[in-house]
Amino acid sequence: MSEKKEHLHELAGGWITERTGTDVPAFLKLAFPVIGLGCVAYIVLQMMGDVNHATRGKFVQQFNQVSQTSPTFQYIVATLALIYVVVMLAFTYRAFKED
Repeated sequence: MSEKKEHLHELAGGWITERTGTDVPAFLKLAFPVIGLGCVAYIVLQMMGDVNHATRGKFVQQFNQVSQTSPTFQYIVATLALIYVVVMLAFTYRAFKED
């Protein structure tokens, strides 16, 4: 009977351990893209602030005029965040290969 010896790789001084041959857990494969896409959606939906709010909407609009808020820059940030999510998905769902 042969026994399989487990190799543990320690990171951060032993606070994080990784067992050789394990894949990314399924809940993380689901949680990371959901969180990332939620962040991208928040950036796009709240780009100019809460301008339609009943009490503070006018103040937010005035602040945007004074501060010269740039939608182009915010779209660039949202695009970079979306690229990050796509790269993370490609890394997470790629075929697992043992070193």
